[in-house]
Amino acid sequence: MMQRRTKRLLLRDFVEGDWTAVYAYQTHPDYLRFYHWDHRLPEDVQEFVKMFVRRQRAQPRIHFQLAMVLPESGQLIGNCGIRPRHVESYEAEIGYELDPAYWGNGYATEAARAMVGFGFAELKLHRVVASCIAENEASVRVLRKLGMQQEGRLREKEWFKGRWWDVLLFSVLRQEWDSNQLSVIGNQ
Repeated sequence: MMQRRTKRLLLRDFVEGDWTAVYAYQTHPDYLRFYHWDHRLPEDVQEFVKMFVRRQRAQPRIHFQLAMVLPESGQLIGNCGIRPRHVESYEAEIGYELDPAYWGNGYATEAARAMVGFGFAELKLHRVVASCIAENEASVRVLRKLGMQQEGRLREKEWFKGRWWDVLLFSVLRQEWDSNQLSVIGNQ
């Protein structure tokens, strides 16, 4: 079972029983705002979590979507992951979601930082990318805190909830990440 520790989080592989905690936050209206879904059914969320569990068994494994857990209470509060396109890829995409009850506390940034670091250090990536709905200002802040640069804006790329949404594209290169991590250490 894959696990990573950060200052305040345990990032671990999903187990099928995690679906109830995921369902609790994926049905929150604030969570649903920037997703295609208008609602979530228990069976949808069960399949969502089973997909992560199946991907853990892949040989070789290339998808690392981990549950975000508060170690003191064991409460699952979201997930974060990194997904190369294929085994020999030098590029991967990060993604994360967080229970709205925990927004604004830096948990998404902390988890995403750990996963990007894992990608560069252990997966030997050259580039990590991310995308988000342009109006999702909290997600944009997370990506910028990671040192990611905005590469572009795909105008009216996604259609959901009765309208078109712009999507922002971000990336960080290994040398930028390494340089940024050295400056963070130097400022501590």
